[in-house]
Amino acid sequence: MQTSPKNQEFHSGFVTVIGRPNAGKSTLLNHLLGQKVLIMSEKPQTTRNRIQCIVTEESGQIVFLDTPGIHKPKHKLGEYMLGAAKESLTDADIILYMVDAAVEYGGGEEYVLGLIRGTHTPCILALNKVDLLKRERLMQQVRKYSALMDFLAVVPVSALTGENTDELLRVILDALPPGPKYYPEDEVTDQPERFIIAELIREKVLQLTRDEVPHSIAVMVDEIEEKQSLTKIRATIMVERDSQKGIIIGQGGRLLKEIGSLARRDVEILLDGKVFLELWVKVKKDWRNRPDTLSRLGYD
Repeated sequence: MQTSPKNQEFHSGFVTVIGRPNAGKSTLLNHLLGQKVLIMSEKPQTTRNRIQCIVTEESGQIVFLDTPGIHKPKHKLGEYMLGAAKESLTDADIILYMVDAAVEYGGGEEYVLGLIRGTHTPCILALNKVDLLKRERLMQQVRKYSALMDFLAVVPVSALTGENTDELLRVILDALPPGPKYYPEDEVTDQPERFIIAELIREKVLQLTRDEVPHSIAVMVDEIEEKQSLTKIRATIMVERDSQKGIIIGQGGRLLKEIGSLARRDVEILLDGKVFLELWVKVKKDWRNRPDTLSRLGYD
C-alpha cells in the first residue's frame, strides 16, 4: 500500500477485540485482513490464543489483538484462555467490544462490560450480525448498549457480509494516536505458518465432529518438509479419550480423510503451493489440565 499523504498524519496502535463466544470476532478480522488467518466455527470458544492481526491502510496501521471469547473456565486451558483475554485489555490503546446484536442482553455481556469499565481504556462498540435484524430491532439494541457505557462510538456491522466494516475501520483509525508503522505493509499476523496450519486443521475437526469432541482436541504440527514442488506436512490431532479417537478417525478412516482433504485445501491457499498432509490421532488423557502439555501447545 502507499504511504500516508504528506498532509495527513499516520495513525497507529493496538486494538483488543473482546466479546462473548460467537460474537463474530474472528469472522470480522478475517474480512478486514482480506484473507483467512483466524479459524471460524459455530461452536463457542474456538479461539484459544491471543493473536495479533495487522491491517495497514494509507492513513494508518491497526494491530488487532484477537482474544478468546469471555466464558467461565472449566479446566486449566479455559483459565489460560480467560487470562489471555483479560490481559489483552490492559495492553491496548482501544478496546473493540463486539456484540452479537441478534442475541438478548444478559449476564454474560454485563460481565464483559464490567471488565471493560475496570480498564478505563477507550472503547468502541461493534454491534455485529445486523444482516439478521430489522432496523427497528437494531435501533433498540443501539439505544440499550449506548445507555450502559460511554462508548467512543457505536458502529453496527455485519462481519459476514462486510456491511459497514469500512466505517468501523475509519472510526478506529481516527481514534488512534499518531504513530509509526509497527509492521511491514504485507504482514497480516504475528503468528508463524506452523501455528496457522495447526489451527486450520483444528477448524476442520470443529466443523465435522459432534459436540462432545471439539473442545477436547488440539493439533500439533510435527514436521514440515519443503521441496521444490511440494510441501509435506505431518500433524497430530490430540484427544482425551479413546472414544474420541474413534470418532475423529471414523468408519474406515473416512472422517479423518475428509478432515485432511478440507484442511489441505486451506493450507495450499496459505502456502500458495501443493501440499501433502499426513494426519495422525493420539490420545493424551486429560491434556487440558496438564501444564506440561499446555506449555508444549503454546498455552502458557
